[in-house]
Amino acid sequence: MTIEPLADRVVLKMVEAEETTKSGIILTGSAKEKPQIAEIVAVGPGGVIDGNEIVMYVKKGDKVLTSKYSGTEVKIDDVEYTIVKQSDILAIVK
Repeated sequence: MTIEPLADRVVLKMVEAEETTKSGIILTGSAKEKPQIAEIVAVGPGGVIDGNEIVMYVKKGDKVLTSKYSGTEVKIDDVEYTIVKQSDILAIVK
């Protein structure tokens, strides 16, 4: 099954958070923060939304930085994705 986002939506697959801190402390699953860096899996077409032209600036394969608690989480075929609006993406990570 695939996800095809509509309008200005983007489908993200979160990048795994670090399991150890810089000082070498191993974090348990509950102590880890939600990752903010994700890889784009699919991008909607953009278009006119509420009378405003929306141009999509991101593309499939980009790594991006997102707002910490943005989007809707979905699980398809045992893989977790987050669907966000393009405006919830803060930056492209290079």
